[in-house]
Amino acid sequence: MKKQKNIIMLMLALFSFSAFAQNTRKVDVCIYGGSSAGIIAAYTAKKLGKSVIVIEPGQNIGGLTTGGLGATDIGNKYAISGLSKEFYRQIGAHYGKLEQWTFEPHVASKVYDNMIAEAKLEIVKNHRLIAVQKNDGYIKQITVEVSDNPAKNTNQKIEAKVFLDCTYEGDLMAKAGVSYATGREANSQYGEAYNGVQVSEYHQFPDGIDPYVIPGKPESGLLYGISDAKLKKTGSGDKLIQAYNFRICLTQDKNNQIAFTQPDNYKAEKYTLLARVIAKEAWDGITGTFKHVKIGDTTVVINKGGFLIKHMPNGKTDFNNFGPFSTDMVGANYDYPDGDYDTRKKIWKEHEDYTKGLFYFLANDKSVPLTIRKEMQSWGYAKDEFKSTNGFSNQLYVREARRMVGELVMTQKHCDAVETVTDGIAMAAYGMDSHTTQRILINGMLKNEGDVEIPVAGPFPISYRALTPKKSECKNLLVPICLSASHIAFGSIRMEPVFMVMGQSAATAAVMAIDAGVSVQDIDVTKLQNKLATNPLLNKEPLEIIVDNDNTDQLIIKGNWGKVKAGYGTSLLISQPSAEKKSVTFIPEIKKKGKYAVYVYISEDESKASNSFSFIISDGKTSTPVTITPADIKVLGTNNESNGEWVSLGIYKFKTGKKAFVEVIENSGKQPAIADAILFKPIK
Repeated sequence: MKKQKNIIMLMLALFSFSAFAQNTRKVDVCIYGGSSAGIIAAYTAKKLGKSVIVIEPGQNIGGLTTGGLGATDIGNKYAISGLSKEFYRQIGAHYGKLEQWTFEPHVASKVYDNMIAEAKLEIVKNHRLIAVQKNDGYIKQITVEVSDNPAKNTNQKIEAKVFLDCTYEGDLMAKAGVSYATGREANSQYGEAYNGVQVSEYHQFPDGIDPYVIPGKPESGLLYGISDAKLKKTGSGDKLIQAYNFRICLTQDKNNQIAFTQPDNYKAEKYTLLARVIAKEAWDGITGTFKHVKIGDTTVVINKGGFLIKHMPNGKTDFNNFGPFSTDMVGANYDYPDGDYDTRKKIWKEHEDYTKGLFYFLANDKSVPLTIRKEMQSWGYAKDEFKSTNGFSNQLYVREARRMVGELVMTQKHCDAVETVTDGIAMAAYGMDSHTTQRILINGMLKNEGDVEIPVAGPFPISYRALTPKKSECKNLLVPICLSASHIAFGSIRMEPVFMVMGQSAATAAVMAIDAGVSVQDIDVTKLQNKLATNPLLNKEPLEIIVDNDNTDQLIIKGNWGKVKAGYGTSLLISQPSAEKKSVTFIPEIKKKGKYAVYVYISEDESKASNSFSFIISDGKTSTPVTITPADIKVLGTNNESNGEWVSLGIYKFKTGKKAFVEVIENSGKQPAIADAILFKPIK
């Protein structure tokens, strides 16, 4: 049966390619870029009744979500809705959970393949944009060529009513003549504090690292990767781009392992600086750790180790950059955003060789301590991931390229809740984040510059106007990835789950613009918000109900509870020491009677507690006590990306109204009780 299904899908793909190759295509919605946002957008538009085509310049679908970023950066699950949340529910179903936010790359690919097959999406791979034709502010058609073998006789044209740029680079946006920015704005431009040039204490070189080829001899030149640029004024703007890397899926399972080998263009001297860091920091392992040390009246951050290792299911890990010298190839990507295809291909290859060389160096070079070499040799690429690229990630982490300057620019003020938009169509919750932009000498000392790690005030809405170009520039284009945001605001927004939400929002808006015969700037945004809220999965099924502790009109609080900023949403309640009995009752409004699966949100810290958690679930007549123990909390891999887990309290029948409830009770455990959020999920 599986073989037959694969043959059918292959025949459909060949038919689509054949039809595409023979004709100028006319569709309602053309999506350029098969990223996570692109697939969600295409699924949305197709489910809403429109003809859709997805043009992907490469060979892979799903972008970073299938490309190695298995430990999802998110900030807070509260911010994720609609098909994006459903994607992580489908990942969860694979692992026997409600949701799963850390996952193996091939599992993400499987979920996308199922979505593509269900909606019968037309995906055309290996075709890249070369021209855009506009008329009266509207994109009329685009021309694409075969990416790996361009020739005029194989160029194709696509006409559409609305276009979506779902690439990480913003190529369609740029060729359509839409304004955009690259690099970092000066803090003064938007009244920000964390945008421009700045030197952070995180991922920083310790003092005393010699930067010269021959130690102590400036005339010998700077080591590989160190720029001779001078530090500009703090807060000033420039065109420098935060570093890219690959998120690498590794394993220590010898039966599923590909050993590190010497890559193309390998030169050990590229990593001499790393050897000096290892010696200076006195590594006792490769896992990165932060330590806050008080020196006099000052607290300083000391990092040690080379990688941020995030565990995924089945013994696999997502290796990410950590410390002063790691997988980020600092300063090698400045020409990428506006580079032509050959320039980008060269930069991509340099990053690939650098990363493979980094692993090989740590595992084999005699300048690396034996204990570190042996530890690195215990790791290898996973055989069952990225089979077409021999276990190495197929997606460069383009953290930031172009950023549109649209109808509204999201800035630090939105991240800090100083300003709040009313036309929100998605939410962001991750901290304002930027990786290093340059490695330079400051007062004779080697330092990284550009790193930012500042928390946001809480989940904040993203304006619909940030997805639309200025109306004077283009009237039928939406940009859910390279959206209109300053460098530092983009650093909070640029997470894969958020891109997916914006993909769904943009596609829904595209359908509304087509149906109303108006520009994308002129749709009724209130109606858009209502559509997203009332039919998030495009199936018109009853909505799940979440009662959060911030929904105070749906709570009954007994005893002394304090509120802290943590957990699901903006806060959670934590019981305070006192002799009185303490409980929090969550009361949902059931609008359709039937069976509901009930879940409680257990925060990351709470999941590590030793005591059990007590609840009473009532359907209005019968009350059922439930106890959750730490053993009941199923954590696969790393869970701190999502700040906690939904844990089942069972399945119950509820009638309409407000008679049902879930009561959180403080028991006699060593830790205080926590009341955060309760989920009521309808069951067919």
